Amino acid sequence: MPKKTLRQITPSPAKLREIKSLKVLGEWIYEPSLWHINRYSASMAFFVGLFVAFMPLPGQMIIAAALAYQLRCNLPLSIGLVWITNPATMPAIYFLSYKVGAMIIGVPMQDLAFELSFAWLSQELSDVWQPFLLGCVICGLFFGSLGYFIITMAWRYRVSRQWRQRQRRRRQQQ
Repeated sequence: MPKKTLRQITPSPAKLREIKSLKVLGEWIYEPSLWHINRYSASMAFFVGLFVAFMPLPGQMIIAAALAYQLRCNLPLSIGLVWITNPATMPAIYFLSYKVGAMIIGVPMQDLAFELSFAWLSQELSDVWQPFLLGCVICGLFFGSLGYFIITMAWRYRVSRQWRQRQRRRRQQQ
């Protein structure tokens, strides 16, 4: 999405202060760096959002918001990207993470016949938690870094293309 479109979508600082429900969060939510869109904030927001999306933790949105605040990247983008892991995509993402972790540790893959019960969770999770968590961290770092790299390169490409177009227009006017 181009920068101008993102600027139109995101609220201005004055509009943010008018939203009463945000006052509960305190003053930190109004910090301009959390809402600003530039190459760093967008790229780092992609890293944060994708990294946290692979973590099998409750409260992923809160974790992404805390990391966005610490790293001074775009808050809405960081939080929005966490929703890549939703009930429809979670099984595939976490199975991929488990496969990556099992491959790195050298543990043979287990057949996991899923059953929604506490007994199944406690038994099966005790057998697969190490490769699963290792795979989640590795996949989170990989896809977060990939997102950071792609956004940075796309941003640079767009800026250089706009610069060349400006140069062409200037030459044509002379």
